[in-house]
Amino acid sequence: MTAHDRRVGAATLKRLRLSRGWSLADTARSLIDTASRLGQPFGSSLASVQRSVARWESATAPILPGERYQLLLAHLYARSSDGQHSLGPGSDFAELLGALAHLGESERQLHELRALLLRTATDAGGGLLALLGPTTQHAMHEALADPTCIDEELLAGIRTAVADVNHQVGSIPFVRLQLLLAPIVESCRRLLTAAVPPPLLPELRSIAAQAYTLAGRFAFETRDDGASRALYTAATDTAGRIGDPWQRAVVHMSHALVTLYSTPGIESARTLVDAAVRDARAGTSITVRGRAHALQAEIAARAGARQHAQAALSLAWYDMDGDRDGDPSSSSFSPAHLRGFDGLCELYVGDPAVAHAAFARSAQALTKPRERVQRAIVTTDQALARIRLGDPHAATELLHDCIDGASSTGGRVATIRLHRARQELRPWRTEGFVADLDDHLIDALGR
Repeated sequence: MTAHDRRVGAATLKRLRLSRGWSLADTARSLIDTASRLGQPFGSSLASVQRSVARWESATAPILPGERYQLLLAHLYARSSDGQHSLGPGSDFAELLGALAHLGESERQLHELRALLLRTATDAGGGLLALLGPTTQHAMHEALADPTCIDEELLAGIRTAVADVNHQVGSIPFVRLQLLLAPIVESCRRLLTAAVPPPLLPELRSIAAQAYTLAGRFAFETRDDGASRALYTAATDTAGRIGDPWQRAVVHMSHALVTLYSTPGIESARTLVDAAVRDARAGTSITVRGRAHALQAEIAARAGARQHAQAALSLAWYDMDGDRDGDPSSSSFSPAHLRGFDGLCELYVGDPAVAHAAFARSAQALTKPRERVQRAIVTTDQALARIRLGDPHAATELLHDCIDGASSTGGRVATIRLHRARQELRPWRTEGFVADLDDHLIDALGR
């Protein structure tokens, strides 16, 4: 951080304080009261806390607030003047995160701070209001009352809110993400049945399809398969009205994955994957095409069709190695994800040693918070490869980490894969390391 950056951060903190009409002493008292409310009372005096506030805002040598103070500031500024949670663009909370970034805080710490406050918002029953900035909140209320008021700025705000929820996968349990997304889904439904200006319909449909797809996955993860199917049906219909087939391919792929784990056999999932491949090939997103081919390879491998699986994998790598600059999809699918599919195909119709190496490379690269769920799945598959290589003890060491990951997010797929790996440990069920694993499974997942 440069000296200029730090001065910008300090000035932002000062502006936030003054916008609330607080003196340095007022801010110090608010921080002390917040700490007490959170069960973390200060041992410092009012004067000491006040001096800390002044140092953060110094025009000459500002300092970054410590982690404890950052948490308290976050709780202060996460609520608007009317007491409602407001974490979206333009909110005081967003301004606070910007100030902390200018003062030198890491992106990872700021992500964790934001995730923590989103948990707080869901505890309090917050949803849409917590994710939309003040201006967008007002515009949404007007649009729901009079759809002719909808404009591109409001749509951009809703899209940002959907992306925000998606970005929190891996940081916040699925049941909380479902709470955050539900008001957005309902708002999209209402707007799509209203007299929205025709030029804005394609963008609204695109946003709605993404929201329905995400909600369908969350319903699956929280074991509401009926709601999940209805949401995927709505997403498929809405995406089919957009114009570019790759967006419907995204819906088909997500639907295929949940179908694979909620419906016996693989035929229903295969039908969806084949539809995804057709749409992806007709669409303009190379990334989506690569992911569709990867899923096609997995389905083929599960069916024991080695040549078909290898051919689909080759197509996926051809897509992912191509020029994807300007790709219209915001998908996070990457070569690290594709290596996991390499491993799956080897696990089902190839060499478990090659599968193990592919899973290890994939897991090592999946380090972002958003990739935590996928990392748990890939690592569980890596453990399965170790079992098939005759090293069950080493496999259980990996599975302990996977249990913690599945427990923190509530991921259904990771949990299902964990139990399948446990079934393959039956020959060693009397061993102490398997008993320890069972205890961990029961403690963390209740089964």
